[in-house]
Amino acid sequence: MTDKLDCHKPPHQEITAVLVLGDGSIFWGYGVGKVATTVGEVCFNTSMTGYQEILTDPSYAGQIINFTFPHIGNVGTNDQDNETQVSAVRGLILRQDITEPSNFRSSMHFNDWCIKQNLTGISGIDTRRLTRHIRNNGAPNGVICFNPDAIFDIPALIAKANDWPGLEGMDLAIEVSCKENYTWNETRWTLKEGYGQLTKPKAHVVAVDYGIKRNILRCLASTGARVTVVPANASADEILSHKPDGIFLSNGPGDPAATGKYAIPVIKQLLQTNIPLFGICLGHQMLGLAVGAKTTKMYQGHRGANHPVMDFNTNKVEITSMNHGFMIDKDTLPDNVRLSHISLFDKTCCGIELIDKPVFSVQHHPEASPGPQDSHYLFDRFMEMILNHA
Repeated sequence: MTDKLDCHKPPHQEITAVLVLGDGSIFWGYGVGKVATTVGEVCFNTSMTGYQEILTDPSYAGQIINFTFPHIGNVGTNDQDNETQVSAVRGLILRQDITEPSNFRSSMHFNDWCIKQNLTGISGIDTRRLTRHIRNNGAPNGVICFNPDAIFDIPALIAKANDWPGLEGMDLAIEVSCKENYTWNETRWTLKEGYGQLTKPKAHVVAVDYGIKRNILRCLASTGARVTVVPANASADEILSHKPDGIFLSNGPGDPAATGKYAIPVIKQLLQTNIPLFGICLGHQMLGLAVGAKTTKMYQGHRGANHPVMDFNTNKVEITSMNHGFMIDKDTLPDNVRLSHISLFDKTCCGIELIDKPVFSVQHHPEASPGPQDSHYLFDRFMEMILNHA
């Protein structure tokens, strides 16, 4: 890392990339993936596995991911673990060079996969130092420039980072959402069988796609739900025209208040029907806004597969997967909403339930892709709620 703005030359001739933050911090390294320049909010993820699922999670739209775990790429990539067809991530930051893959499921080298996904990254960075920088100063805007000729206009890159508007006030859900309705009946993966197919549905769930992950859909199908997926801007009338037994509000990127300009009036209408409703991540935040709570941008966010959460319904602690930079302010919850889950890291809101309706949501990712499976029970709880309501 270089702290002086006048140190614009790479420290040695092997350098092919640079990460520049808006405050002028400079990190030299080696290019990964596509030769290009990319800008976004720099965040860190503490997961030890699941880099392919992380990089294809639509909730990371607009962000550059700093992986704190050093061995990224070591198990290669495959066609099954993508959470969406095209990655919405702006870039990636690695500690070590990508190693040759060593896993029986691998079908493509990680660097080749990054090129296919149009992803630009940088390796050779002191990711722990960068993580401390984010922890101490908040998530900064940053630019990765991968240029094999090692020609870098540092002042222009700093200006590019500072000119990027940031995630606050940005509606990204509409960019990653599906454009047309579709149905889903694929179930979760198992070692011997791969992905299964739902053959005997118990109920029909309409999922609103704000940037939904495929494994969420698989978890819904694995409980017996036949799923119809609709775009983020679908109206309440359109959602209800499918005659759902349950309604799901998905994860997604960006500022919930921005997406909420068109989504919250719809959610309010859906709440009036008393149809069981379940929300995750962005869906959780917008449910909070719909019932009268407030959301706020976090200092550094929660991202990783090792976050402890307390479930007040069971008084059990579960280790969860998280990816969010906004949160519901638990002090603004109305009287008919109870706090059901909290983060044991910082006591922030990780789940709510409506006292007078079959409605609940969580901030973390119970589909566990990547991450532990402690929270899979939430999908079963949703199905049980649907069947009891029928």
